[in-house]
Amino acid sequence: MNEKVRSLVLGDVEVIRVVEWHGPFVPAADLVPEAPAEVWQDNADWLAPDHWEPDSGRAVLALQTWVLRSGGRTVVVDPGVGNGRERPDSPPFHHWQGDFLGLLARAGVQPRDVDVVVNTHLHVDHVGWNTVDADGEWVPTFPNAQYLIPAADDFHFGPDNGYGKGLREDDRLTYQDSIAPVHQAGQVVLWDGVHRIDEHLTLEAAPGHTPGSSVLRLASGSDRAVFVGDLLHSPVQVLRPSCNSGFCLAPEQAAASRRRILQRAAEERELLVPAHFGGAGAVEVRGENGGFTLGPWAPFSPK
Repeated sequence: MNEKVRSLVLGDVEVIRVVEWHGPFVPAADLVPEAPAEVWQDNADWLAPDHWEPDSGRAVLALQTWVLRSGGRTVVVDPGVGNGRERPDSPPFHHWQGDFLGLLARAGVQPRDVDVVVNTHLHVDHVGWNTVDADGEWVPTFPNAQYLIPAADDFHFGPDNGYGKGLREDDRLTYQDSIAPVHQAGQVVLWDGVHRIDEHLTLEAAPGHTPGSSVLRLASGSDRAVFVGDLLHSPVQVLRPSCNSGFCLAPEQAAASRRRILQRAAEERELLVPAHFGGAGAVEVRGENGGFTLGPWAPFSPK
């Protein structure tokens, strides 16, 4: 058994959680700057220790990837930071070294077996393992995969829009080492609006965090889930959906997307599966007094 590799079956789809890292990250006030201190303090009994460290005031996050086995294919969602990258604007990820490929192997997944890679958006910690270093050249990690990339993010973070309008050096570096090589290999599919992967999985635009940020919906039998990327970074945003993370590029649009996705998750009993929740990693959402509250956490089992 491995606590970093856990799984859950939803209908005919196996969902595997691969956790590369889990621990205290940035101060909670920096992660969700619009959330008042009392929302953390009033919910400390369940936020700590999985989502908040009261003594330091830091939010607890996970760096994780979701692997889906659906319709006979293997789908990798948001493949992490990548090793050995130049990320001067992101000190925690600068020259990062992790065991992502080893964890995938423990999940029974080899790079050649992956059929689809989903980047919910193109931030540094969601695209790094798109590529690997092969004798000084970045090449696709998953040689047989189709990489699904939101067209709006590809434009914004790519050369046509000046690598995120030139605001962060990391955006240029990330595109050049993690996105451009996959384009050059002819493995990218750009999409807008809605993109159906198979009978169980559908991508939908949910802009605001980035111009092309998206969610992946799962529907199989009576089971439902929505993989929301960075639409939420902390469970406090379920309680306060108007509160954006400090990384949202279009705050009003991000809040509107967040509320819409939460509303649908509550109405349709979709399991909410964010990119960075600690603890169990995924949770059900309930409507309550015009807002939302948390239901049961997902019962992932060691794989």
